[in-house]
Amino acid sequence: MYNPQLNAQGELIHLLTTEGLPKRILTQILDRAAEYVAAGEAGNKKFATLAGRSVFNLFFENSTRTRTTFEIAAKRLSADVTSLNIQASSTAKGETLLDTIHNLEAMGADLFVVRHAQSGAAHLIAQHVQPGIAVVNAGDGRHAHPTQALLDMYTIRHFKGDFTKLRVAIVGDILHSRVARSDIHALTTLGCPEVRVIGPKTLIPTGMESLGAHVYHDMAEGLKDVDVVIMLRLQNERMSGAFLPSTHEFFKYYGLTPEKLALAKPDAIVMHPGPMNRGVEIDSAVADGAQAVILPQVTFGIAVRTAVMAIVSENQRGRGAQA
Repeated sequence: MYNPQLNAQGELIHLLTTEGLPKRILTQILDRAAEYVAAGEAGNKKFATLAGRSVFNLFFENSTRTRTTFEIAAKRLSADVTSLNIQASSTAKGETLLDTIHNLEAMGADLFVVRHAQSGAAHLIAQHVQPGIAVVNAGDGRHAHPTQALLDMYTIRHFKGDFTKLRVAIVGDILHSRVARSDIHALTTLGCPEVRVIGPKTLIPTGMESLGAHVYHDMAEGLKDVDVVIMLRLQNERMSGAFLPSTHEFFKYYGLTPEKLALAKPDAIVMHPGPMNRGVEIDSAVADGAQAVILPQVTFGIAVRTAVMAIVSENQRGRGAQA
Protein backbone atom coordinates (compact mmCIF):
# COMPACT_ATOMS: atom_id res chain seq x y z
CA MET A 1 0.00 0.00 0.00
CA TYR A 2 1.32 3.45 -0.94
CA ASN A 3 2.36 5.54 2.06
CA PRO A 4 3.36 9.17 1.34
CA GLN A 5 5.55 9.14 4.45
CA LEU A 6 7.91 6.55 2.99
CA ASN A 7 10.15 6.54 -0.07
CA ALA A 8 10.57 3.64 -2.49
CA GLN A 9 13.11 2.06 -0.16
CA GLY A 10 10.64 2.17 2.75
CA GLU A 11 12.52 4.93 4.55
CA LEU A 12 10.75 7.71 6.46
CA ILE A 13 10.81 10.99 4.50
CA HIS A 14 7.85 12.79 6.15
CA LEU A 15 6.14 12.23 9.49
CA LEU A 16 2.44 12.95 9.02
CA THR A 17 0.66 10.35 11.16
CA THR A 18 1.33 7.17 13.11
CA GLU A 19 -1.43 5.45 11.14
CA GLY A 20 0.06 3.02 8.66
CA LEU A 21 3.64 3.40 9.87
CA PRO A 22 5.27 -0.02 10.20
CA LYS A 23 6.59 -1.19 13.54
CA ARG A 24 10.18 -1.03 12.29
CA ILE A 25 9.85 2.73 11.64
CA LEU A 26 8.32 3.41 15.05
CA THR A 27 11.06 1.36 16.68
CA GLN A 28 13.74 3.12 14.62
CA ILE A 29 12.55 6.49 15.93
CA LEU A 30 12.36 5.29 19.54
CA ASP A 31 15.83 3.73 19.33
CA ARG A 32 17.31 6.89 17.80
CA ALA A 33 15.64 8.97 20.52
CA ALA A 34 17.22 6.72 23.15
CA GLU A 35 20.62 7.57 21.69
CA TYR A 36 19.89 11.28 22.09
CA VAL A 37 18.67 10.77 25.65
CA ALA A 38 21.87 8.90 26.51
CA ALA A 39 24.00 11.55 24.81
CA GLY A 40 22.23 14.29 26.76
CA GLU A 41 22.80 12.47 30.03
CA ALA A 42 26.49 12.28 29.12
CA GLY A 43 26.55 16.04 28.57
CA ASN A 44 26.48 16.02 24.77
CA LYS A 45 23.57 18.14 23.55
CA LYS A 46 24.87 19.39 20.22
CA PHE A 47 25.11 17.51 16.92
CA ALA A 48 26.04 18.59 13.40
CA THR A 49 23.36 16.49 11.67
CA LEU A 50 21.43 19.47 10.28
CA ALA A 51 24.28 21.97 10.02
CA GLY A 52 23.59 24.29 7.11
CA ARG A 53 19.96 23.12 6.87
CA SER A 54 16.96 25.42 7.35
CA VAL A 55 14.01 24.40 9.52
CA PHE A 56 10.80 26.46 9.41
CA ASN A 57 8.33 26.11 12.27
CA LEU A 58 4.87 27.00 10.94
CA PHE A 59 2.40 27.07 13.81
CA PHE A 60 -1.02 28.16 12.60
CA GLU A 61 -2.40 27.22 16.04
CA ASN A 62 -1.19 28.43 19.42
CA SER A 63 1.41 26.24 21.06
CA THR A 64 4.12 26.66 23.64
CA ARG A 65 5.37 23.22 24.62
CA THR A 66 5.38 21.62 21.17
CA ARG A 67 6.82 24.64 19.35
CA THR A 68 9.53 25.14 21.98
CA THR A 69 10.62 21.50 22.01
CA PHE A 70 10.82 21.45 18.20
CA GLU A 71 12.97 24.61 18.29
CA ILE A 72 15.28 23.10 20.91
CA ALA A 73 15.52 19.85 18.96
CA ALA A 74 16.37 21.61 15.68
CA LYS A 75 19.03 23.75 17.37
CA ARG A 76 20.57 20.66 18.96
CA LEU A 77 20.96 19.32 15.44
CA SER A 78 22.70 22.63 14.48
CA ALA A 79 19.93 23.68 12.07
CA ASP A 80 19.09 27.27 11.21
CA VAL A 81 15.62 27.67 12.76
CA THR A 82 12.93 30.17 11.80
CA SER A 83 9.63 30.26 13.67
CA LEU A 84 7.10 32.14 11.58
CA ASN A 85 4.78 34.61 13.29
CA ILE A 86 1.61 33.44 11.58
CA GLN A 87 -0.52 36.29 12.94
CA ALA A 88 1.73 38.75 11.11
CA SER A 89 2.41 36.57 8.08
CA SER A 90 1.02 36.81 4.58
CA THR A 91 -1.52 34.06 5.34
CA ALA A 92 -3.27 36.57 7.58
CA LYS A 93 -3.50 38.82 4.51
CA GLY A 94 -5.12 36.20 2.32
CA GLU A 95 -2.18 34.27 0.92
CA THR A 96 -2.91 30.57 0.49
CA LEU A 97 -1.14 27.93 2.53
CA LEU A 98 0.66 26.50 -0.52
CA ASP A 99 1.74 29.96 -1.72
CA THR A 100 3.30 30.51 1.70
CA ILE A 101 5.08 27.16 1.47
CA HIS A 102 6.40 27.84 -2.04
CA ASN A 103 7.74 31.23 -0.97
CA LEU A 104 9.55 29.63 1.96
CA GLU A 105 10.93 26.97 -0.38
CA ALA A 106 12.38 29.80 -2.45
CA MET A 107 14.11 31.00 0.74
CA GLY A 108 15.91 27.66 1.05
CA ALA A 109 13.69 25.64 3.39
CA ASP A 110 14.77 22.05 4.04
CA LEU A 111 12.20 20.99 6.63
CA PHE A 112 8.76 22.26 7.64
CA VAL A 113 7.27 21.62 11.06
CA VAL A 114 3.56 22.34 10.70
CA ARG A 115 0.73 22.73 13.20
CA HIS A 116 -2.64 23.61 11.67
CA ALA A 117 -6.28 23.69 12.75
CA GLN A 118 -7.39 21.89 9.59
CA SER A 119 -7.05 18.12 9.40
CA GLY A 120 -4.88 17.10 6.47
CA ALA A 121 -2.89 20.35 6.20
CA ALA A 122 0.46 18.62 6.69
CA HIS A 123 -0.46 15.96 4.12
CA LEU A 124 -1.33 18.68 1.60
CA ILE A 125 2.02 20.38 2.13
CA ALA A 126 3.92 17.08 1.85
CA GLN A 127 2.25 16.41 -1.51
CA HIS A 128 3.42 19.73 -2.94
CA VAL A 129 6.91 20.37 -1.55
CA GLN A 130 9.96 19.91 -3.72
CA PRO A 131 11.95 16.65 -3.51
CA GLY A 132 14.44 16.80 -0.67
CA ILE A 133 12.20 18.82 1.66
CA ALA A 134 10.72 17.06 4.70
CA VAL A 135 7.42 17.78 6.45
CA VAL A 136 6.71 16.94 10.09
CA ASN A 137 3.16 17.18 11.38
CA ALA A 138 3.04 18.94 14.76
CA GLY A 139 -0.74 18.46 15.01
CA ASP A 140 -3.53 18.90 12.45
CA GLY A 141 -7.12 19.47 13.55
CA ARG A 142 -8.61 16.40 15.20
CA HIS A 143 -6.58 14.11 12.96
CA ALA A 144 -3.07 13.38 14.19
CA HIS A 145 -0.23 14.41 16.46
CA PRO A 146 2.45 11.84 15.64
CA THR A 147 5.39 13.23 17.61
CA GLN A 148 3.27 13.44 20.75
CA ALA A 149 2.30 9.80 20.25
CA LEU A 150 5.94 8.87 19.72
CA LEU A 151 7.08 10.61 22.89
CA ASP A 152 4.23 8.85 24.69
CA MET A 153 5.48 5.54 23.30
CA TYR A 154 9.02 6.37 24.36
CA THR A 155 7.83 7.19 27.87
CA ILE A 156 5.85 3.94 28.12
CA ARG A 157 8.77 1.89 26.82
CA HIS A 158 11.17 3.65 29.20
CA PHE A 159 9.10 2.94 32.30
CA LYS A 160 7.30 -0.27 31.32
CA GLY A 161 9.38 -2.04 28.69
CA ASP A 162 7.49 -4.64 26.68
CA PHE A 163 4.35 -3.27 25.00
CA THR A 164 2.98 -6.79 24.51
CA LYS A 165 2.20 -7.16 28.21
CA LEU A 166 0.44 -3.86 28.85
CA ARG A 167 -3.06 -2.56 29.35
CA VAL A 168 -3.28 1.14 28.49
CA ALA A 169 -6.22 3.42 29.28
CA ILE A 170 -6.74 6.75 27.48
CA VAL A 171 -9.19 8.90 29.44
CA GLY A 172 -11.26 11.99 28.68
CA ASP A 173 -12.05 13.95 25.54
CA ILE A 174 -11.38 11.28 22.93
CA LEU A 175 -13.68 12.93 20.38
CA HIS A 176 -11.57 16.06 19.88
CA SER A 177 -8.16 14.53 20.61
CA ARG A 178 -5.65 14.00 17.81
CA VAL A 179 -3.30 12.61 20.48
CA ALA A 180 -5.73 9.78 21.32
CA ARG A 181 -5.95 8.65 17.70
CA SER A 182 -2.20 8.78 17.20
CA ASP A 183 -1.58 6.92 20.46
CA ILE A 184 -4.05 4.16 19.57
CA HIS A 185 -2.44 3.59 16.17
CA ALA A 186 1.06 3.50 17.68
CA LEU A 187 0.11 1.26 20.60
CA THR A 188 -1.60 -1.33 18.44
CA THR A 189 1.27 -1.36 15.94
CA LEU A 190 3.78 -1.88 18.76
CA GLY A 191 1.81 -4.86 20.00
CA CYS A 192 -0.13 -3.54 22.97
CA PRO A 193 -2.83 -6.20 23.54
CA GLU A 194 -5.41 -3.96 25.20
CA VAL A 195 -6.05 -0.27 24.63
CA ARG A 196 -9.01 1.21 26.47
CA VAL A 197 -10.71 4.55 25.93
CA ILE A 198 -12.72 5.95 28.82
CA GLY A 199 -15.10 8.91 28.78
CA PRO A 200 -18.71 10.08 28.56
CA LYS A 201 -20.69 9.00 25.51
CA THR A 202 -20.66 12.56 24.16
CA LEU A 203 -16.85 12.58 24.05
CA ILE A 204 -16.13 9.19 22.52
CA PRO A 205 -16.66 8.98 18.74
CA THR A 206 -18.07 5.98 16.97
CA GLY A 207 -15.65 3.57 15.40
CA MET A 208 -13.18 3.26 18.29
CA GLU A 209 -13.51 -0.51 18.19
CA SER A 210 -12.43 -0.53 14.54
CA LEU A 211 -9.17 1.13 15.63
CA GLY A 212 -8.58 -1.66 18.13
CA ALA A 213 -9.75 0.15 21.28
CA HIS A 214 -12.18 -1.07 23.94
CA VAL A 215 -14.73 1.56 25.00
CA TYR A 216 -15.64 2.22 28.64
CA HIS A 217 -17.99 4.84 30.04
CA ASP A 218 -17.42 3.87 33.67
CA MET A 219 -14.11 5.09 35.11
CA ALA A 220 -13.86 2.37 37.77
CA GLU A 221 -14.38 -0.41 35.27
CA GLY A 222 -12.07 1.12 32.68
CA LEU A 223 -9.15 1.71 35.06
CA LYS A 224 -9.20 -1.73 36.65
CA ASP A 225 -5.77 -3.38 36.43
CA VAL A 226 -4.30 -1.04 33.80
CA ASP A 227 -0.56 -0.43 33.57
CA VAL A 228 -0.67 3.02 31.96
CA VAL A 229 -3.18 5.87 32.31
CA ILE A 230 -3.05 8.64 29.69
CA MET A 231 -5.22 11.60 30.69
CA LEU A 232 -6.42 14.05 28.04
CA ARG A 233 -7.27 17.73 28.27
CA LEU A 234 -10.82 18.86 27.57
CA GLN A 235 -10.51 20.48 24.13
CA ASN A 236 -12.91 23.34 24.81
CA GLU A 237 -11.62 25.33 21.84
CA ARG A 238 -12.76 22.57 19.48
CA MET A 239 -16.19 22.08 21.03
CA SER A 240 -19.35 23.58 19.61
CA GLY A 241 -22.47 22.98 21.66
CA ALA A 242 -22.93 21.30 25.01
CA PHE A 243 -20.87 18.14 25.37
CA LEU A 244 -20.81 18.28 29.19
CA PRO A 245 -23.09 19.63 31.93
CA SER A 246 -20.05 21.27 33.57
CA THR A 247 -16.35 20.77 34.19
CA HIS A 248 -17.21 20.08 37.83
CA GLU A 249 -19.44 17.21 36.71
CA PHE A 250 -16.71 15.92 34.40
CA PHE A 251 -14.15 15.87 37.20
CA LYS A 252 -16.57 14.06 39.49
CA TYR A 253 -16.95 11.15 37.08
CA TYR A 254 -13.82 11.22 34.91
CA GLY A 255 -11.19 13.26 36.73
CA LEU A 256 -8.24 11.19 37.91
CA THR A 257 -8.03 11.25 41.70
CA PRO A 258 -5.87 9.11 44.01
CA GLU A 259 -8.94 7.00 44.81
CA LYS A 260 -9.61 6.25 41.13
CA LEU A 261 -5.94 5.67 40.36
CA ALA A 262 -5.89 3.02 43.10
CA LEU A 263 -8.06 0.88 40.81
CA ALA A 264 -5.17 0.56 38.37
CA LYS A 265 -2.16 -1.61 39.06
CA PRO A 266 -0.03 -0.41 42.00
CA ASP A 267 2.87 0.42 39.68
CA ALA A 268 0.75 2.09 36.97
CA ILE A 269 2.16 5.27 35.47
CA VAL A 270 0.14 8.43 34.78
CA MET A 271 0.73 10.48 31.65
CA HIS A 272 -0.69 13.70 30.20
CA PRO A 273 0.17 15.42 26.88
CA GLY A 274 -0.39 18.85 28.45
CA PRO A 275 -1.34 21.47 29.14
CA MET A 276 -3.04 20.13 32.25
CA ASN A 277 -6.28 21.45 33.69
CA ARG A 278 -5.88 20.65 37.36
CA GLY A 279 -9.19 19.96 39.00
CA VAL A 280 -10.83 19.24 35.64
CA GLU A 281 -9.19 16.08 34.27
CA ILE A 282 -6.59 15.44 36.95
CA ASP A 283 -6.20 16.05 40.66
CA SER A 284 -3.04 17.84 41.78
CA ALA A 285 -2.29 14.99 44.18
CA VAL A 286 -2.02 12.68 41.15
CA ALA A 287 -0.29 15.15 38.82
CA ASP A 288 2.42 15.77 41.42
CA GLY A 289 2.43 12.23 42.77
CA ALA A 290 4.97 9.43 42.53
CA GLN A 291 3.17 7.64 39.71
CA ALA A 292 3.07 10.67 37.39
CA VAL A 293 5.66 10.76 34.59
CA ILE A 294 4.36 13.95 33.00
CA LEU A 295 7.59 15.95 33.25
CA PRO A 296 9.73 13.09 31.86
CA GLN A 297 7.34 13.09 28.91
CA VAL A 298 8.37 16.67 28.15
CA THR A 299 12.07 15.83 28.47
CA PHE A 300 11.74 12.77 26.24
CA GLY A 301 9.79 14.88 23.74
CA ILE A 302 12.92 16.83 22.87
CA ALA A 303 14.85 13.64 22.13
CA VAL A 304 12.00 12.15 20.09
CA ARG A 305 11.58 15.28 17.98
CA THR A 306 15.35 15.44 17.52
CA ALA A 307 15.27 11.85 16.27
CA VAL A 308 12.37 12.48 13.88
CA MET A 309 13.97 15.53 12.28
CA ALA A 310 17.32 13.80 11.96
CA ILE A 311 15.83 10.70 10.33
CA VAL A 312 13.58 12.44 7.80
CA SER A 313 16.31 14.91 6.87
CA GLU A 314 18.90 12.19 6.33
CA ASN A 315 16.47 10.22 4.17
CA GLN A 316 15.37 13.30 2.23
CA ARG A 317 18.95 14.18 1.33
CA GLY A 318 19.23 11.00 -0.65
CA ARG A 319 15.84 11.63 -2.26
CA GLY A 320 16.80 15.17 -3.26
CA ALA A 321 20.05 13.98 -4.77
CA GLN A 322 18.17 11.44 -6.90
CA ALA A 323 15.57 13.93 -8.14
